Formats: sequence, structure tokens, C-alpha cells
Amino acid sequence: MRNYFKLGVLGVLGFLGVLASCNKKPAGMERPAFCSDSAYVYVQKQLAFGPRVPNSAAHTQCAVWLIEQLRACGAEVELQKGQMPDFRGNNQQIYNIIGHFSTPEIATRPRILLGAHYDTRPWCDEELEYENRFYNVPGANDGASGVAVLLEVARQLGLVMADTTAAHKLSAPVDIIFFDCEDSGSPKLYTGQEREDTWCLGSQLWATNYVQKGQPQYQYGIILDMIGAPDAVFPLEMYSSQYAENYQLKIWRAAEKLGYGSMFSNQHSYPITDDHYYINEIAGIPCVDVIHYDMRNATGFPSWWHTRQDDIRNISKTSLQAVGEVVMSQL
Repeated sequence: MRNYFKLGVLGVLGFLGVLASCNKKPAGMERPAFCSDSAYVYVQKQLAFGPRVPNSAAHTQCAVWLIEQLRACGAEVELQKGQMPDFRGNNQQIYNIIGHFSTPEIATRPRILLGAHYDTRPWCDEELEYENRFYNVPGANDGASGVAVLLEVARQLGLVMADTTAAHKLSAPVDIIFFDCEDSGSPKLYTGQEREDTWCLGSQLWATNYVQKGQPQYQYGIILDMIGAPDAVFPLEMYSSQYAENYQLKIWRAAEKLGYGSMFSNQHSYPITDDHYYINEIAGIPCVDVIHYDMRNATGFPSWWHTRQDDIRNISKTSLQAVGEVVMSQL
């Protein structure tokens, strides 16, 4: 019998305790509702499955769990299935998970898209020792952190929709999308012919299908990737500036007002190929990438990026809280 839904009695009680403490907010509180303790537990839960490498048992178990979490928050859940060619040219099965949050009075308004990838990289190809490059990346920051923040956002949206007396209401429908196969691009280990567009397969599939359908209409989107590091810094990523500058600046101004100006830097970074690129380029939806990028080192990413050290030790509740509040401020 599979037990991936089982937290255990103590685990369930502990998680319920976290949620209870998160829901106690002082009267007149103006900061957006968000609980980093809850988000941190969501990171831990994903790691408990193991690396969420596409086509693995952990990947399937995590996908089922994500669907259940979104439904528990009141979302209408859609599982988008399809295939995309991987770096070898072989068809890769894709499972994008989409949670639709709306109420009747706002159902026809243009939507806001929030996204993160839930898969993890099959190779630790940034490891110094060659033999270590064949391990799967645990994906605490690169994958789980963005998903965890959006799960807590989903929980908060569920509370808002359930409370008919609440002063704060959703101003627009929100779609939370957990993209698959973002991190399966050509590894350094590969010696064959390089193919183009081998990263972000899930968002490529979603964007292509969106163009074919033409519905629904979106205002803009926000992608979260690698947002949980203790020293996280989010510069103004170049593709986001190119395609969605007005929304990017709006988000960064909100961060500054919330006291996170040092984390949401006004420095510009190089263009990064992430899920937002294909949402902008293929779907034509203005989309902003909130991604850790440090201009002071060679890769721009943490030293433990795409290594076996991308684990819970590198997750900060402070960073989760900052990003969560900024996202909630836009809804």
C-alpha cells in the first residue's frame, strides 16, 4: 500500500498547528496574508517524496499530492497532458497541473497567472566530482521553494473565497500552474548534437496549447523559481523587462513598500531561459520571472545549484515570506 499521503499522526497534528498559528492575524493588519511556516512545511513535504524527476515514482506521487492540495484549497483543477521532444529528440510525457481560483462575480475578468515548476533536474551536472553528476538533484530551492510559496498562496486564496464576509476579495481570477519538465534541458554530460529549446518543456506545451485555444484571457503572469535561498536576491531579469516591464516594475515597487527592496534589487540581470520566456514568446502573455540571480559569481546561481546540496539547509523562511507577501500583494 502506498503511503505518500500519510504524514503520520504527529506530522498531521504538527501541520495543523502550523496552519492554526498562521491564521491568527492581528486586527487591522495591513501586510498581505502569508505564512512562511506553512510554506516551509510544503517544501519539506516535496523533499520527502525524493527527487521529482519526470517518469519517476516520486514525480507521480508529488503530482497527485499537488492536485489534492489545490482541490483542498477550493480550486478547480485541470491536468494538462502532452508530449514534447527532449534533448535527445525523444518524446517526453508532460503533466502540467493547473488550479483555477475564481468566484462568480469575477469569472469573466482577465486572469492572473502564477507559476512554478515542480520537477527536479535528473543530473547533478554542476558537481565537481564526475561520479556525483549522475545523482538526481533534491530540488529544495530549484523547484520546491516556488511550488511551496504558491501552495501557501493557494491556501490563502481558498480562505478568501470561503469567507463571504471578508473585506478583501479577489479582484481577478487566479490560475496557479505547476509546470512539468522545466529542468530536463541538455546536461553537461551529453555529447550528442545540441537541440534548441530543451528546457521548460511544460511551459512550451502550455503556451502552445493556449495559442491554439485562445482562451482564457490573461492580464499577466508571475513565475517563481529558486526563491528560497537565505541570501536570495531578485534582480530585474532581462526577458521580463523586455516583455513585461510595466508589471515587473509594479511588482518591484510593491516589494520596496513592503520592506523587501534589498532583496528585490533594481540591478538588471542577463536574460534567463525560464518558463516565463515561452509564456511571453509563444503565448504573448506578459510574464515576469522572480528568480534568484547573483551577478557576482560565474553562473549567477548559488554554489549548490544543480548539485546534491540543493536541500532543506538552503531554504530560508524569511525569503519564502518576502516572496509570498509580494505575490499576495498583486492579487
